Amino acid sequence: MRTNADPLTALGALPGVAASVDSVRKAVDRVYGHRVMRRRSTEITSEAALRGARGSAALAGADWALEEVRRRTDFSGEGEPRVVGAALRLTAEAGQLLAVWRQSPLRVLARLHLVAASGAAPDEAVGRPRLADEPVDEPLVTLPLPEAGEMAGRLEGLAGLLPAGSGAPALVTAAVVHGELLALRPFGSHNGLVARTAERIVLIGSGLDPKAVCPSEVGHAELGAGAYAEALAGYTSGTPEGVAAWIAHCGRAVELGARESTAVCEALQRGAA
Repeated sequence: MRTNADPLTALGALPGVAASVDSVRKAVDRVYGHRVMRRRSTEITSEAALRGARGSAALAGADWALEEVRRRTDFSGEGEPRVVGAALRLTAEAGQLLAVWRQSPLRVLARLHLVAASGAAPDEAVGRPRLADEPVDEPLVTLPLPEAGEMAGRLEGLAGLLPAGSGAPALVTAAVVHGELLALRPFGSHNGLVARTAERIVLIGSGLDPKAVCPSEVGHAELGAGAYAEALAGYTSGTPEGVAAWIAHCGRAVELGARESTAVCEALQRGAA
């Protein structure tokens, strides 16, 4: 789907999207209305960040138990430890980039790739979109890869829509950013981690989830890699049904993230965490 030819505001009118937006809003409101949030929101935010990073890493091939992520301190090893470390760094970075995102999404995406790929990719390829004939290491996303020229044009088009804002609901914007980045895979590596972090930034910066307590990454992982890939394929098909299904999938992920934090609130209220 070419977002520069399909304004974000039009997507909210797709069949089923309004219902997804409403359902997400209700789920988020339930978390923010919990009595624990009024007293211990910082703890909920920290726990949501950890769980979100774990979920994003799981979708990137490093499916560790939450307690393992919590216990470990060394993520410098090759393979799964490096993936988990990248996810943790990105989650920590997301909240620091909101102001920049509103002015220059491309700068933020470059920064996110720099943070994710630190020490894991050739220096000249880190923090910039891929060039012609440069390979992409993204084994869990098997969709056809756009050529570098097409990718660059679509990325610029997406970025051009974001700073000005629109009447589109936050869920719609977040889903499009997430889906387009996965479809384009603008970097040589870590595109999935970057795309999910960008979705997080949109959800926070839009005001839907300002305290970052509804980690959609948790929901994406819970729904599973197969459903994730199927929904993404629907998005890249460009059909109204496929795009609406992807937005609904992202909405369900946010709802599951909200449910996770509600459970954390309940555990804190019982004194069990």
